[in-house]
Amino acid sequence: HPTATVDTSANIGDNVGIGANVYIGPDVIIGAHTTIYPNVTIMDEVEIGSHCTIKSGSVIGERCIIGKYSILHANVSIGTDGFGYRPSPDGRGILKIPHIGNVVIGNRVEIGSNSSIDRGKFSSTSIGDDTKIDNLVQIAHNCKIGRACLIAALCGISGSVTLGDNVVMAGQAPIKDHITVGNNVTVGGRSGIMNDIPDGMTILGCPAIQ
Repeated sequence: HPTATVDTSANIGDNVGIGANVYIGPDVIIGAHTTIYPNVTIMDEVEIGSHCTIKSGSVIGERCIIGKYSILHANVSIGTDGFGYRPSPDGRGILKIPHIGNVVIGNRVEIGSNSSIDRGKFSSTSIGDDTKIDNLVQIAHNCKIGRACLIAALCGISGSVTLGDNVVMAGQAPIKDHITVGNNVTVGGRSGIMNDIPDGMTILGCPAIQ
């Protein structure tokens, strides 16, 4: 679209559609046959694979990577700062901890409207291939989400959580920070996960139990 702003250093593949008022920053790479809807912001050095769909209002932060055939629905935020703070030296305030990592999203990932994935503090927050994330999901900094996971609406995953492959999280389920959830785990709706969960478990309740 003529109102789009595309930096001259961006590498745009064949048959890419770029809608009205899109911003594409320096050194961005966008693969062929990807569609960028109106009012999307793609910051410096982002890489987006081929055949992706980025819906209106989404923001992709610096140096984040999105694989092929992935879909971001409206108003998704990728690569926002993590929720990291520490007390000020005088004990009277709170200081922000910089987050200089990124987000790496695999192939065939779908992320629902108004969901947010925070960048890592130093390394990457990662989402595995074929994972599907519903609307209004929060995934915090340094999380590692496995392959083919299903994460329903209003789930909140705290920082440095590891989810194995084929995990199913029903709606409104929160996970405490620094927790490891094994492969093939099913988490019932509104279940509060406060301890590590081994492979193959089905858990429910707050705190969640087998």
